[in-house]
Amino acid sequence: MKKLFILALSATLFAVSCKESKTDNAVTATEQEVGAQNGDTLTVSTEGSTVKWVAYHKGGLNPRFGTTQTTGHFTVDNGQLTGGTLISDLTTLLTDPASVDPAITDGKTSADLDAHLKNADFFDIEKYPTVKFEITKVEDLAAGTESKTEGANKIVSGNLTIKDKTVNVTFPAKVDITENQMSLASKFTINRQDWGLTYGTEGDPKDWMISQDVDLEMNLVSNK
Repeated sequence: MKKLFILALSATLFAVSCKESKTDNAVTATEQEVGAQNGDTLTVSTEGSTVKWVAYHKGGLNPRFGTTQTTGHFTVDNGQLTGGTLISDLTTLLTDPASVDPAITDGKTSADLDAHLKNADFFDIEKYPTVKFEITKVEDLAAGTESKTEGANKIVSGNLTIKDKTVNVTFPAKVDITENQMSLASKFTINRQDWGLTYGTEGDPKDWMISQDVDLEMNLVSNK
């Protein structure tokens, strides 16, 4: 009986550890030089844009998800995306109440998680109120390259600064450009520990229970 229980537990742990990925894995590198942003400047529409995040416990269990508001601009020259800067305001970080059930969290709510993420345990928004992304390179997505972002046609690289650390990230994106508007959509995963986002000290069991993966989904619209 004990052996059957162990086998069942092992199978369960294996199953939850194999979370089906719905995003591309971002490729990371050291900080890169931000080039000249040539062309027309298009301003990101806060009302028409969304930035969503999903974080998990180990094995993809108990996902927590929400949004942040993002401002910024893109530059476009001869119908091509040439650069851009995005600023996410962490004071607007909001956890969706649907992702936190007080019945299984000892009464804690999404508002409690918001406070937890904003304090010194993670983002420490009193010292670091924003997250910054600066485009360093845009290339065409090679024909036949698979991506979780439907219709992806570009590879975008940029310096992502969280707290006081900057890491260059590269991910597929769908970029659509018209005469007066540009949209960018992408779904990718980063490793929070690349930016030193840990709960407690190194090796703390509380941090071990949280997945290192954070999924980001951007749907950004910018206008002249």
